[in-house]
Amino acid sequence: MCWYCGAAITAAEPLGRSLRCEACGKDLRSCRNCRFYLPGKRGDCSEPNAEPGLEKERGNFCDWFSLNPRFRSPSGGEGKQRNAEGEARSAFEGLFSGCLFIA
Repeated sequence: MCWYCGAAITAAEPLGRSLRCEACGKDLRSCRNCRFYLPGKRGDCSEPNAEPGLEKERGNFCDWFSLNPRFRSPSGGEGKQRNAEGEARSAFEGLFSGCLFIA
């Protein structure tokens, strides 16, 4: 699945840097799709020899990239979670849109 939309990744490895998800257009060869991606580790990567990537969601040239096997089957992805967070944030901000604050 694509880390963002949850669509299954059917492309054969090795994934090229310019390969994009057919469903949402996000880069597939990114840290977020790698089997070594582990938030909280140094550079969010569990591969000790890899250089930490700065943009985890963008395509890269990492020699250690290996597609996480769980991404071969579809799931919900994080796009839906981000949309829900955005809707909640908009609703919260809407609570104060008509308020006048006087100091």
